[in-house]
Amino acid sequence: MKLIIAIVQDQDVVTLIDELTEKNFRVTKLSSTGGFLKSGNTTLLIGVENEKTQEVLKVIEYSCKTREITTSLLTMSMPGESYIPYPMQVKIGGATVFVVDVEQYIRV
Repeated sequence: MKLIIAIVQDQDVVTLIDELTEKNFRVTKLSSTGGFLKSGNTTLLIGVENEKTQEVLKVIEYSCKTREITTSLLTMSMPGESYIPYPMQVKIGGATVFVVDVEQYIRV
């Protein structure tokens, strides 16, 4: 058995959970925050039999696409000057996935 830990951007999580539950995978959702833009994301815990691991990974890959957005970071060119917004392209989305072996699984 495997535990798949998927950290997904909030924009992608509804679609991903719908796809996983439609395929009869159980999902536990945990709210989390982090990353470069400190944007909201969700951590999903998915317990799955070894032979179903690749199927779950394909669903995650299909549902969580990387995309580019324009955001502004505040920069300061000289001490004492005011902050100037500086627009820049940033890639967001996708998923960070960890697959871990499960030694024991108990459902109470």
